[in-house]
Amino acid sequence: MNSSIVVVVLASAVAYGTPLLYAALGELLAERSGVLNLGVEGMMLLGAVMGFLSVQELGGSAGVALPIAIAIAALAGAAAALVLAFLVITLRANQIVSGLALTILAGAAGLSSYIGNDFELADDPARFSFEPVNAFGLEDLPVIGPVVFGQTWLVYLSWACVVVVGFYVARTRPGLELRAVGEAPAAADAMGIGVARYRYVHTVVGGAFAGVGGACFSLALTPQWVDGLTAGAGWIAIALVIFAFWRADLCLVGAYVFGAFSALPFTLQARGITITPQLFQALPYVMTILVLVVVSSGFGKRRLGAPAALGVSYVREER
Repeated sequence: MNSSIVVVVLASAVAYGTPLLYAALGELLAERSGVLNLGVEGMMLLGAVMGFLSVQELGGSAGVALPIAIAIAALAGAAAALVLAFLVITLRANQIVSGLALTILAGAAGLSSYIGNDFELADDPARFSFEPVNAFGLEDLPVIGPVVFGQTWLVYLSWACVVVVGFYVARTRPGLELRAVGEAPAAADAMGIGVARYRYVHTVVGGAFAGVGGACFSLALTPQWVDGLTAGAGWIAIALVIFAFWRADLCLVGAYVFGAFSALPFTLQARGITITPQLFQALPYVMTILVLVVVSSGFGKRRLGAPAALGVSYVREER
């Protein structure tokens, strides 16, 4: 039963959806503060290459090297997000242009490619990688075993992050102030809430999440490094936040839906089914385009519940 195509697709959906989930949680935090981060793809690629480089260069055991690699990937994503935050918050540059520029400079044609080629990372597989764990010895249970209990630690960590982010945004005072900054920054400022501080912090934390999402590719799914390893996952994560109505729990559901579409071609090929794989590979990106088209309209924004100040720079009035 556990080898049926449905179970395999479900288990693969969780694995392939995990990097999308990390990136989407980070984008959710940034957008809730009013910052539209279109540099997610570049941050994921930086996290992927820096995490992979760390594993290749660090000594010791997998239990030491892998957590450090994830931390370095998060720092790489956060550093890129800090650059974006300076541009769009302090300098009040256009958020769309700045995000696209960051993706170009840090992405497959920029810094991440330079680092990977300079250290010749594509020549060798990862020295250590995250392997599925048999949680509580329940991996052999029918259906639920491989889907829930046969995943890597990165999957289980992502579930904890969903709970923490969801609780933080919806149930805490800082989360309430975050939503106020994204909805009405002038009113939040009048109440003594530091708009720039909230936007800086949540944009940088969002970049750290994106960096971890990138490391999921190079240290768990592949595990190796090649140019453009994330293959547009950052763009899917941006659409996923809209798809999830800016809610952390729905980000998890949406990530696994997109993950299923990503995993389906490989599952079918492994079973000798000759449906054109490009058809299924294109589905996540087609859905991404449709979601972005819907939200780009004023009606879509109102219906989907987008933060009112999303993408709008805040200029504090002199008093």
